[in-house]
Amino acid sequence: MANLKEIRDRIGSVNSTKQITSAMKMVAASKLRKAQNAIVALRPYSNRFEGIMKDVAAVIDENQKNVFSTYREPEKILVLVITSNRGLCGAYNSNTLKTAVSLINDDYSEQFANGNVFVATAGKKATEFFKKYSFNVVTSLDGFIEKPCFLDISKVATEWMNAFEKGNYDKVVIVYNQFVNAATQRIQVEPWLPISAVEEHEPQVESDFIFEPNKNEIMNVLIPKTLKIQLYKSFLDAAASEQGARMTAMHQATDNATEMLKELKLHYNKARQSAITNEIIEIVSGAEALNG
Repeated sequence: MANLKEIRDRIGSVNSTKQITSAMKMVAASKLRKAQNAIVALRPYSNRFEGIMKDVAAVIDENQKNVFSTYREPEKILVLVITSNRGLCGAYNSNTLKTAVSLINDDYSEQFANGNVFVATAGKKATEFFKKYSFNVVTSLDGFIEKPCFLDISKVATEWMNAFEKGNYDKVVIVYNQFVNAATQRIQVEPWLPISAVEEHEPQVESDFIFEPNKNEIMNVLIPKTLKIQLYKSFLDAAASEQGARMTAMHQATDNATEMLKELKLHYNKARQSAITNEIIEIVSGAEALNG
């Protein structure tokens, strides 16, 4: 049985850890509120914008298709993987990385073998992982994670759209966590370029709707804006998911520390009682020896 000093030291250590995890939980809860408000506010706008784009695209002739909606055989793939800069958020990062690696190995194994799978990372955890295992990391957007900025992200979106248009990439895919609630994050593997097919989309406008100036020019404006908003939404989803995962992980860690403290205190009281009993026995035995 451990001595009393060891148990007291362990109690002090666990108590300190509990205070840290409790503080981190409160910080994550505060950040989560802001991140959640941001993504909840953007979703209706993003969904409606995408719906308008698909309505217009659904009534455009094939010869008027935009370059960003044109499918071509995917030989060069860009995969954006969004994680966090820091740990202590449960399985948030590991699940995202596993999904990204599985995507590359299962869906793009041939392109990967030919060196045509390029990885863009957002979050130091993804950057460190993919560089460690010698993936072709073309850019790191670690600075975009803490506070996603639409202007910065739209510049990156423009660069990737230009690269897609030039044929540097045939497909761009985003792997990120979609925020559901504080306790639930859903991993998404979302095609970004080319834009999703609209053949099955049921248009909400009539085919004889009057477009001004014309359908093609409207699509040339709508598609880039939709792509920028979609990329921005992915970062906001990831930011809210990270804080939700961290808050949940720190809540569980605090609860575990509380349970551990109860067990240690019980262990300490038993050890103390045993030590007192042994001392009493020694005193009684000594007194009897003197009397004898």
